[in-house]
Amino acid sequence: MKAEQAVAASMASHHMHDSPHLKLTAKQPVRPGDRERAAAIVAAINPALARYRDYHVALQNGYELFMPEIPQAIYHFANYFEDFAESRRFQPDQATALLYLKTATGYDLVGAMYTARKRASEDDVNTRVPLSVARWHKHVNFCLPPRGTPASEWDLKKFGATGSINTEEACKAVDGRFYPQVFGWMVHVYPYRSDPAKIWAH
Repeated sequence: MKAEQAVAASMASHHMHDSPHLKLTAKQPVRPGDRERAAAIVAAINPALARYRDYHVALQNGYELFMPEIPQAIYHFANYFEDFAESRRFQPDQATALLYLKTATGYDLVGAMYTARKRASEDDVNTRVPLSVARWHKHVNFCLPPRGTPASEWDLKKFGATGSINTEEACKAVDGRFYPQVFGWMVHVYPYRSDPAKIWAH
């Protein structure tokens, strides 16, 4: 299992707010134009998502279901071309990933995800989606078990998204594999929600 897939598997069923493995951008005061800029993003992504209500269309257009074998609260259909492109530019009507709820008959579209490069600063991501409206997040300080350890034998009290190990030194002490950051910055948008406060809810 690749490192990023292993990390995603460990995150799939866990809530990660206020975790040493999750870094959130600081909440910023509202600046002139922030709410209008956020509203414009929602206005752009909403019609762009319409065709993807049928998840088969997403699959036909380069989106791939990420880790379908792992039960998840929200399933990500990721477009790796868009992920690469998003590291260099931001287009509100182009989502890196589509967010779906699994149903008895398939998947229901609920939102989208934007990304930014790993090394982007908070000022950088603020130019994309204002930090007074949304809080971007990134996954950090992961220790995975020694290579070759079956997933069924992972001690989740030590390793992965809820593990107690969150420093390189502690990870090396147990012969683990330490990752300071996995994936780039991310932010979710749920444009179909009626409550504006929940459209950018983390």
